[in-house]
Amino acid sequence: MAKKNILDYSTKQKDICLKNDNITENMYEKYSVNRGLRDINGKGILTGLTNISKITSMKNVDGVNVPVEGELWYRGYKVNSLIDEIKPGEFGFEKVAYLLLFGKKPTDKEYAEFTKIISENRTLPTNFTRDVIMKAPSKDIMNSMTRSILTLASYDENISSMALEDSIRQCLLLIAQFPMLAIYGYHAYNHIENYDSMFIHRPDPNLSTAENILLMLRPDKKYTPLEAHILDIALILHMEHGGGNNSTFTTRVVTSAGTDTYSAIAAAMSSLKGPKHGGANIKVMEMMKNIKENISDTTDRDEIRAYLSKILAGEVFDNKGLIYGLGHAVYSLSDPREIIFKEYVKELAHNKGKDSDMELYNIVEEEGLKLINSSRHIYKGVCPNVDFYSGFVYDMLGIPVELYTPLFAIARIVGWSAHRIEELICMNKIIRPAYMSVMKELE
Repeated sequence: MAKKNILDYSTKQKDICLKNDNITENMYEKYSVNRGLRDINGKGILTGLTNISKITSMKNVDGVNVPVEGELWYRGYKVNSLIDEIKPGEFGFEKVAYLLLFGKKPTDKEYAEFTKIISENRTLPTNFTRDVIMKAPSKDIMNSMTRSILTLASYDENISSMALEDSIRQCLLLIAQFPMLAIYGYHAYNHIENYDSMFIHRPDPNLSTAENILLMLRPDKKYTPLEAHILDIALILHMEHGGGNNSTFTTRVVTSAGTDTYSAIAAAMSSLKGPKHGGANIKVMEMMKNIKENISDTTDRDEIRAYLSKILAGEVFDNKGLIYGLGHAVYSLSDPREIIFKEYVKELAHNKGKDSDMELYNIVEEEGLKLINSSRHIYKGVCPNVDFYSGFVYDMLGIPVELYTPLFAIARIVGWSAHRIEELICMNKIIRPAYMSVMKELE
């Protein structure tokens, strides 16, 4: 009864909030407020400096910003060159993680030491899985992980220390533990809520992060070299994306307040789980499923184009008028991650007998871009982004949709950690933007 009473009360108060908290669009224009910290052209407002990464989408030519092919740089290296350096049979996640965290490529000795540290700490406190992860399982694995992160803080004797070495230690621990928090969280939910079999596989200290994710996820622990390699590439491409994305900025904002590592990463998790940030690949998968259900021939470009026109007009699917996976807040002509990833997607699709699905993705990409460019003025151009294909890859790998965003987090924890470390070293002021009050003075 009490829950019903508070719901009834909240529903009644909703109209009061809508009336008293509404600020019209023209007021933002009147006071030149850059909503979302982006200017009228969508460019991010400069709020900081970083050595960690760089995104290139525009170049200044004779005083005019001109759209160019996208580039993503990690610590001075283009991400595609880092991926090209991965030798057959090797995995790159750990090497690139070292680069992002410490600003240099590791020597063979440094790489061996780093991977040993990660492997040795790919463990959880005694009974943590039983007492924390399995205690209150949730379909929302991001919430489950965030609860686990904050609980892990209680096992840290130096939780409040702001010493740099403690923050580095804590970041390394979380990088090592994230795959277990995600996979075990899913297994607990799948067992208790879906009545499926329960199994908890311990990670193998001799395997890479990508290999251990597949080992822990699958009942038989088996995976192919191609599957592990492509998951490794996906993790590298999602590892970092400049300081301006919402979750990384969140990390820096709360770090500037002097909070502990666990709280900073938990805040980043809360940001990433938002559907406007980390859940884009899920929307792509839902959209593609909807397209398949509503067309008779997945090779008929005319039929696909007609249905995409309805999606863009907000008439079908989720009525939002968006073709998900096409377009990006920063990139203009191309998303370098999508270009790199697409070649691996083709290989995996062929290996899995999914060539027809791959062809459908190609048609949706090509026809969708044409429709968007013809119907909407995008000042910087529009291109497919990495999320257009990542959900398709995860589906082919047998990864449940509940783990799509947690996989993103397993990769992005490295970037968050690098930015936390840089914030601790370089900044001495709390990040505190200004808000203009437009309230009426009543007395």
